[in-house]
Amino acid sequence: MDPRIRVSAILRWQGRVLLCRQEKPGKEYWLLPGGGVDGGETLMEALRRELREELGVEADVQFEGPVAICDSIAPKSLLARKHVVHIIFAADLSHRSLEDVETKDAAVRGARLFTDEELGEIVVHPPIKRFLARWEPGDPAVYLGALWAR
Repeated sequence: MDPRIRVSAILRWQGRVLLCRQEKPGKEYWLLPGGGVDGGETLMEALRRELREELGVEADVQFEGPVAICDSIAPKSLLARKHVVHIIFAADLSHRSLEDVETKDAAVRGARLFTDEELGEIVVHPPIKRFLARWEPGDPAVYLGALWAR
C-alpha cells in the first residue's frame, strides 16, 4: 500500500470554516476541501485545481502554509487498507462573497460553513476538529501524527 498525498485547505470566512460533505454507504462525514495530487503536479497546483473543481473557488486566493501535516492509516482490520498523507494549507476568504462557491464535484454533496461550536456535532475526516478549533492564522506549522490506528 503506497501512501497517497492529499492537499486540502482550511478556508475561513468570518470566523467559520468551510467543509465539504461526503457520503459513503451508511455514512456522512465532512472534509476540508481538497483532494489528491496527480503525478507531475505541485502541491499548490493540485490544491488550486481541487478547489476549482469542488467549489468553483478560483486562483486569486492567497494561501498560508502548509499549516499542518498528518497521515491517516486505516486499521489493519479493514479490507480496504489506505494510507493518506494530508498536507493542509489555509486561507481567509472573509474579503470575498461566498455566493460564487458551489459544489461541482459529484463526490461532494454540499459545502457548509461551521462555527467552532458546530464542529463538535459532526464527523470530520481526518479527525482534526480540535486542531481546527484552536488553530489561528500565523501559527507555526504542526505535525499532527498518525490519526487512525494501524
